[in-house]
Amino acid sequence: MIENKVLHVADVQKNFAGLRALSDIDLTITEGKTHAIIGPNGAGKSTLLNVVVGRIIPDEGAVVFDGTVITGKKPYEINQLGIARVFQTPEIFNDLTLLQNVMVPAYAKRDGPLRLNVLTALDSDTDIRLAAEEILEDVGLADKRHADASAMSRGDKRRLELAMCLVQRPKLLLLDEPTAGMSRLDTNRTIDLLKKIKAGGMTKVIIEHDMHVVFSLADMVTVLAGGRIIAQGTPEEVRRDPKVQEAYLGGAH
Repeated sequence: MIENKVLHVADVQKNFAGLRALSDIDLTITEGKTHAIIGPNGAGKSTLLNVVVGRIIPDEGAVVFDGTVITGKKPYEINQLGIARVFQTPEIFNDLTLLQNVMVPAYAKRDGPLRLNVLTALDSDTDIRLAAEEILEDVGLADKRHADASAMSRGDKRRLELAMCLVQRPKLLLLDEPTAGMSRLDTNRTIDLLKKIKAGGMTKVIIEHDMHVVFSLADMVTVLAGGRIIAQGTPEEVRRDPKVQEAYLGGAH
């Protein structure tokens, strides 16, 4: 069976004040797979995601998404093409309800830039409301849909941001440490939710330090250290790699 390439990061390099943050990064993400990116702090993981979503422009190389070169495009343009991202610190609208939070990106995805009277428009948009309520049900937040986002726990805020991404129906979902700071119970709930999303065929890239999460979800793993890829393969191949054990996994078990 021929596997379709959703994302290709081609020979990307990025320097900050003379320091090499990313060096010769060549990475391919296959459609329908969950691809984990791991490595110690400062390895370049979040920098790589920022390059993909247009927050950082690489010094060299290119990013190709679904056959289109997206290097140099604005973040909102890349989002409109079908890439959504969950951040390390949830980026939500604290002064809105959970339902309104999920309706906003659904509205923007359908109609483009938000109008000043967006909340008035949302109140009258039955289709978007129903879509948002369905997603909140999927992530286990339906019973809190009218609560203010600011009052939610850290775990609920992370699930809310995930719902805000899912309602856009992205072709590629990027998750930057989706379980950071969560209790083990919330972590396991998130794993179950991401498995459900995986069963639906969505392509995902996950940055994660919790190896339980990585080995529960990933089809492929890429390991970064010092801004370079030091290993790639299946979870078991990476787990057994001596370079990975030395650079990262050695103290994780």
